[in-house]
Amino acid sequence: MRLSRLKPAVPKCWLFFACGVMWSAVGLMMCARAAGWLVPEGIFRGGGFELAGMAMAIIVLRLGFGGIARKNIQRLRRLPERGCFFAFQAWKSYLIIMVMIALGITLRHLPIPHSALSLVYTTIGGALFMGSFYYYGHLLRLLRVVSQRHP
Repeated sequence: MRLSRLKPAVPKCWLFFACGVMWSAVGLMMCARAAGWLVPEGIFRGGGFELAGMAMAIIVLRLGFGGIARKNIQRLRRLPERGCFFAFQAWKSYLIIMVMIALGITLRHLPIPHSALSLVYTTIGGALFMGSFYYYGHLLRLLRVVSQRHP
């Protein structure tokens, strides 16, 4: 039996969808965790941390995550029309994700005040969530092209 039979092949549009959902889900999870840490801080102080984190998220999106998303979209566009579902991220990205998870766990267990850590979580989570819309936008353009070909 060939190993290629075990590969879960899907149409390329599902890869863009998977990326968008993954970035959205992780981003929202990180922002929700940060918001939970800020509840004891009160509405004004906690809200200030959240606003600062979102402002930094916009900067991180423009300087880093937006470029990563565009680069990944270009990589996905070069794939065949049907590909392995797990190709929605490059193999190198899976390693980076594992390192980031380990870093997050480590940071949560260090004696860093959660209010300070909430800035990091909101910044990265917000940038991931906003970056997910690069994938959704490309997916919509792709679906429009496909629907024009098959009226």
